[in-house]
Amino acid sequence: MKEILGKKLGTTRIFHESGEAVPVTIIEAGPCPVVAKRPTSKTGVTAYQVGFGQCKKARVNKPTAGHFAKAGVEPTRYLRDIHYDEAELEPGAELKVGMFKTGERVDVTGISRGLGFAGAMKRHHFQGANKTHGQSDRWRAPGSIGQSSYPSRVFKGTRMAGRMGKDKVTVLNLEVVKIIEEENLMLIKGAVPGFRGSLVKVRNTNRR
Repeated sequence: MKEILGKKLGTTRIFHESGEAVPVTIIEAGPCPVVAKRPTSKTGVTAYQVGFGQCKKARVNKPTAGHFAKAGVEPTRYLRDIHYDEAELEPGAELKVGMFKTGERVDVTGISRGLGFAGAMKRHHFQGANKTHGQSDRWRAPGSIGQSSYPSRVFKGTRMAGRMGKDKVTVLNLEVVKIIEEENLMLIKGAVPGFRGSLVKVRNTNRR
């Protein structure tokens, strides 16, 4: 398994030699300096703490600054744990976008766009009530959410109106269309979760 942190830059399209248009998401992947090595788990997977993104030294407190200085790397905006078992890494090493190849399949994890408060129809794709028999004010209502006599409560997990989005989402088995190593860019076919500038994690997929 191999993983890398990146930033979603936006979406565009590129053209194959045949003229076919391919929608892609541009991700700035790495470089990610290794800050610490985690103990190997019982499953044999080795984890590392890596950083990503530029950060001013004034924005880092003294304990965190000492943690970076021990590894011999500059402070970064993000610190995350990743899995990497392709080779043994030591603090100070860097993970770059070149570890992925064109045509490889990857999974992308990110935080979806927060859309605020939404009703049941938008949030859960409800059909809505009938527009007849005097229901002029119930068209977009969620309907009954429980019973009055028994059990006299609303069950947990009942689909209702509420906050929509801003959840951890993983999109599986996407194709790497192009790698631009000199600019640390990765072009992935399709859409990935998050808004422009948000942090994402890219890993090679185990889907066939």
